[in-house]
Amino acid sequence: MAEAVRRRRDPQSRRLAIVTAAAELITEVGVDAITHRMVAARADVPLGATTQYFATLDDLRDAALQHLAADVAERMGAIREVIDESGATPALLAELIHAALADATAVQADRAVVTAAVHDPRLRELARHWTDELVGILAPVHGSASARAAVVFIDGVLWHAQIHERPLDQHLIESALAGILGTAEAPASSSPPSTA
Repeated sequence: MAEAVRRRRDPQSRRLAIVTAAAELITEVGVDAITHRMVAARADVPLGATTQYFATLDDLRDAALQHLAADVAERMGAIREVIDESGATPALLAELIHAALADATAVQADRAVVTAAVHDPRLRELARHWTDELVGILAPVHGSASARAAVVFIDGVLWHAQIHERPLDQHLIESALAGILGTAEAPASSSPPSTA
């Protein structure tokens, strides 16, 4: 009750609750299945509140998809930091992918954005940006053709997890990436090579 009162007094909190609820529902039922009524129930707000903040259902869907996209972009940034620090080896990539697959909600969110991107040019550009960013991380070590092939494989791994509801084994992912990328060493130490 106190939370509902606080949200009434704080329009930004109420708007965020509505957007978050819509984003959650998109990952559960798909972008085309959500309704104002479903979102209002999930956000625990009156039905009229959804139209107060979002004139149309399309406006609400857009805001929710952008919310999901921001979450995916944040996760991509964290992955980039780890790879920049430790190297783009198949073993590390498989470890990162397997860890990401353990978060079923995150996988659903990522796939919801990619699915919506098929029909929404704005999201398509965003989805391409994520793909290009990952290719950009891998290409300096493995070459652009192998990097792009690896990213297509990773995309397939995410779809597989979504469809089969069970992630692929980490060793299988690593073996496949090693076949695509070859082996890459972690960044070399900055100390000079031994002359012994």
